[in-house]
Amino acid sequence: MKNKNVISIVLGMMCFALTLGICIQIKTVTGSNSIIGENKGGNDELRAEVLRYKERYDNKYKDLEKAEKELEKERQSSTQNNAELEQKEEEIKKGNKMIGITEVTGPGVIVTLSDGKKDPNTVLNASDLIVHDADVLSVINELKNAGAEAISINDQRIVPTSSISCGGNIIDINGEKVGAPFEIKAIGLPEQLAALSRQGGYLEILREASVGVELKKSNNITIPKYTGVITYKYVQNSK
Repeated sequence: MKNKNVISIVLGMMCFALTLGICIQIKTVTGSNSIIGENKGGNDELRAEVLRYKERYDNKYKDLEKAEKELEKERQSSTQNNAELEQKEEEIKKGNKMIGITEVTGPGVIVTLSDGKKDPNTVLNASDLIVHDADVLSVINELKNAGAEAISINDQRIVPTSSISCGGNIIDINGEKVGAPFEIKAIGLPEQLAALSRQGGYLEILREASVGVELKKSNNITIPKYTGVITYKYVQNSK
């Protein structure tokens, strides 16, 4: 049992190190992509460097998935025939689902927001035709209030530390730049989540502003896990 616990700890440390490495790779690739966008003349050497970083990122992500699978096997092996440890393992899995670091599947709704297609010259404020970060945040808040248990935006998992901010004609989510249309997936009771389309709700407000809005129910929605590192600097356990 002691050896298995040591193996689990080592594998857990490996997962953390690989996750941290992936985050660094993401930031580096994102920064390089920004530079490329500013120099559209074509810096072939820089483009090749970005591709190399992407390949390293893909390889690290594969290593992380492999380590996580091995860790899961060790956990299952260590908790077999031990009711107390099995209960602790279930609590860990439940906690991971709640904070967003595992992929989840279930019923819910898919809300798609897209920029309005009206001629900007026919409206008083052309900005009203664009989906802004405040619009996305308002929809997310309504989904949470309606009981959504897991949410993603363009496959970016929303976790307690997620940030959503506007940057020109794109939105920054979890440090990743995404553009319209915004596909918001939410897992929960479909009938309850679909109440977003109620009269006076925010979706109706967006429709009246000529923003593209689509809502559909689904019995099989998959929301990916959060791939970043969740850190808390100030939260401590109460004594």
